[in-house]
Amino acid sequence: MGQRWVKRPEGSNWGEFGEDDRLGRLNLLTPRKVKEGLAEAREGLTFCLSLPLDFPGGTVANPRRRPPRLFGAVLDGQCFHNHVRDVPGNRMRSVVCDDAVLLSTQYSTQWDSLAHVGAEFDADGDGLPERVYYNGWRGGDHIVTPAPLEDVEDWARYEGVSCGPLGVDTMAASCVQGRGVMLDLHRRYGRDRELVGYDALMRIMEADRVEVEPGDMLCLWTGFDELLLEMNREPDAERLHGSCAGLDGGDERLLRWITDSGVAALISDNRAVEILPPRAGASSTIHEHCLFKLGIPLGEQWLLSPLNRWLREHGRSRFLLTAPPLRLPGAAGSPVTPVATV
Repeated sequence: MGQRWVKRPEGSNWGEFGEDDRLGRLNLLTPRKVKEGLAEAREGLTFCLSLPLDFPGGTVANPRRRPPRLFGAVLDGQCFHNHVRDVPGNRMRSVVCDDAVLLSTQYSTQWDSLAHVGAEFDADGDGLPERVYYNGWRGGDHIVTPAPLEDVEDWARYEGVSCGPLGVDTMAASCVQGRGVMLDLHRRYGRDRELVGYDALMRIMEADRVEVEPGDMLCLWTGFDELLLEMNREPDAERLHGSCAGLDGGDERLLRWITDSGVAALISDNRAVEILPPRAGASSTIHEHCLFKLGIPLGEQWLLSPLNRWLREHGRSRFLLTAPPLRLPGAAGSPVTPVATV
């Protein structure tokens, strides 16, 4: 397709994997890295790393993201849920359940694709900033929503949007499998809301003897997943927004470490990997640095506590991680049911 930019943001890796790259750091999930992940699957034990997709409940966490709504599929006015139907051509009858769902793709356990966050940046050198995303890819049409979307019909008015080549379907086709690495932040901070910068992260990694190598997918357990489960779909706003640790996206040394580490993905059980909004004076965020500049996908609200507990009891931090998103063309994010194997 040819180069779409003549300038790239300072500190970015645009072009490192090719001018038309759509995968970013997931390019580091090579066959060798997959084998390194497979080598960690010693016991054959598996862990589901997804919350039920109707957590956290309500819209307290993010008012534009709504709980999934499950419907029975309908044909000719009949609902095909627990539906008894005749089988044409014989005397058989069958009972059928067929579903449809209205789903906010980033409501619960999810991936942020590289299309989730971009920036206004003058990539073509004409002196005017454009809305661009990782590696200079352009976004789709901007849609202004005049009112809250309450009904299915409201949502349908805005169908047809697409994030194009950076959508989660591109990510899904790469399979997203390799070596995961767990880091336990909860052990140090409990449920206190703490900004974790470079110095603190390095101390924790050194104390727990955790090593991160290029192509690893780093998981951060903060205890937020257990908090969500305890609130049982009725989240309290103060606890939801005021609990548990997260990365400090305003720490330049931390951002530089993310760049230099070669990490392929950043994942947490909390709402955003980092604490948002950023602290006063911050010049960047983890979202902008990872999604826009480096092509590092972010996993949010994963269920990490059972896996973290097992790893700690067995003196381990590494595991095989398999976590492709839905192959939904053009979507900016996706629910995911990750599997860890130890």
